[in-house]
Amino acid sequence: MTGVILQARLDSSRLPAKALLDLQGKTVVEHAMAALRKLSSAEVFILATDPESADFFRHKAEAEGFELFIGPKEDVLRRFADAARHYGLDLIVRATGDNPLVSWELAGESLDLQREADADYAACSDAPLGTGVEVIAARALLEADRLARDPYEREHVCPYLYRRPEEYKISVSPVRESRRLPEARVTVDTLEDYRHISALFRSLYRGTPIALEDVLDYLKTEASGKADTSG
Repeated sequence: MTGVILQARLDSSRLPAKALLDLQGKTVVEHAMAALRKLSSAEVFILATDPESADFFRHKAEAEGFELFIGPKEDVLRRFADAARHYGLDLIVRATGDNPLVSWELAGESLDLQREADADYAACSDAPLGTGVEVIAARALLEADRLARDPYEREHVCPYLYRRPEEYKISVSPVRESRRLPEARVTVDTLEDYRHISALFRSLYRGTPIALEDVLDYLKTEASGKADTSG
């Protein structure tokens, strides 16, 4: 079974409660969930959070067709492993609740990468930061949960795997040329990020998740305008 696990919590040090910030009438995390629901190959959709944040997300998760799963606050690797065990997952699509423009198109391509290589870890690279996901084989995730000791590897879920390419099959491939914009970011981590994303949503959002190609066109036009001004 393939499951999307979207992680979210409220106590970010740089931008507290960023997952609940408004973007054209919906919160950041609601936009992320709506986009991921368009991934037709996933069979279960899970919002994984910590006990302190759960009540803030519960109704939003239900409204977007997500199961709410509560796990450890700091040990996010354990949170994912517990969710994988609870739902009987074989494949996990990992996403984060501060990425309202996460791309269901790239998620599908990342799943294809994983399946073609039977990889333990797969991802598409060189797209704007905040549009991509990571795909993890549950067998590898559960082994990482059993073996990882480094606090960084427990907080960030996947480093235990991709730091050990001699032990795990890693498949990372650049997106096609038209989608390459690695210098751009559409994640919400700071107030500046939020202002930038707010302007993008005002321009592009029409009540349904924004397609990756539209995001790329906006970002390229924006970058071109900045280059003209600086020149």
